[in-house]
Amino acid sequence: MALPTLAGEALGQQDPAATPPSATAKPAEKVVAVSGNPAATDFGITGTGLLGRTLGLKDEWGIKLGGLWLADTNILMAGGVQPGGWTNNQALVLGLNADFEKLVGWRGASFGFQFLQVNGGETNQQAGSIAGYNSIVSTLPLNRTEILEAWYRQEMVPNVLSMRIGRSLPSYDFGNVSRPIALADPDQNIPAVTALLFSPVFVNPSMIGVMMGFYNPANGVTVNFTPTKNFYVNLGVYDGNRARGVQTGLVGPEFNGYWFNIGEVGVNWLLGEGNHPGQFAVGLWRQTGILSFGGATEDGTGGFYLYGSQRVAYGINASVHNSSVSVFWQLGANASQTLPMSQYYGGGITGFGLIGDRAADSMGFGVGLSKMNPNLFTRDYELMFQAYYQANVWKSIFLQPTLSYIPTPGLSATTPAALAGTLRLTVLF
Repeated sequence: MALPTLAGEALGQQDPAATPPSATAKPAEKVVAVSGNPAATDFGITGTGLLGRTLGLKDEWGIKLGGLWLADTNILMAGGVQPGGWTNNQALVLGLNADFEKLVGWRGASFGFQFLQVNGGETNQQAGSIAGYNSIVSTLPLNRTEILEAWYRQEMVPNVLSMRIGRSLPSYDFGNVSRPIALADPDQNIPAVTALLFSPVFVNPSMIGVMMGFYNPANGVTVNFTPTKNFYVNLGVYDGNRARGVQTGLVGPEFNGYWFNIGEVGVNWLLGEGNHPGQFAVGLWRQTGILSFGGATEDGTGGFYLYGSQRVAYGINASVHNSSVSVFWQLGANASQTLPMSQYYGGGITGFGLIGDRAADSMGFGVGLSKMNPNLFTRDYELMFQAYYQANVWKSIFLQPTLSYIPTPGLSATTPAALAGTLRLTVLF
């Protein structure tokens, strides 16, 4: 399957050190654990490329066709807004990537296109969760057909400087702690820092309302600069109408003075005698335009975020030589009077290949604390816990039972604690 990388784009050939983002997705030779929502994590083709190979496309042609299907069932076992409520969600992504250098000799150029079909229920609304314990669905409408991506990418300096123009998900490049870490030695890779399903691992809640991601993409420009193997700078400027409630996934670009500007600087390393990979990143963002929500109004807003991860143990299961344990953490804050959450603190732990000889299985636990905007909500904080086991059923098919507990749903101060169960199927092709 296509192995995603540290900053959402694939890596060039490097020596044994953790490597920062560059650009072109490269295939891995074996199935590994995946993100809880690969469509929100993996730059380039989403899936394994099996669809294209089945149709006769060859890798040497530079054209890859693949996809992803997510489906889950959720039950609110207790508490929340609608105890006992059931919902079903599904998301289908079909993606096409064309390497113009292979195809027509256009050096460093590539094109990507992704189609998305989502059919969902009011999963998070039933629990009263504002941060969102299920990342397939977020804002209305919950049933949508859209172009998720349509971009042109040009590499100006190989493995150092690239620019992506068009429609894509900024959450690939900014603030996404769930992105995998790829190393020169594939056995050392962290395939997905976490497979938690809740939205905060994909978009820091302090940016919810302005940050574009699955399934509201951005139209604009992303620049990736990787001067060394262990350091990167990502910059982005996008149509910022998401901040005034526009569903950017369902409409085209609109450049009318609302801009979302963001930058992220990251470093990575290998720690100790075991060469345990780790990463740290800090980002700043600024939203322009007049923002109004819930009776509050402001002229632009901004904030910052931090995140990091570190492998802490390796080779702990004798049956899986590269079994490991990693931890991650997140922090974010804004100065907004109109966004739903003003601060976020989160973290978690993930184990890979810890049971028997199941090398592609993972398990994890995460916690997130979101400070609610007092202009909009009566509850001060939303606290959320989530635990999962992701089982590799067959080839690139994964089944993931997940348990979520939200002691203080953010919807209101009177919403009782919510306990929810999710069973998710992930199929990459």
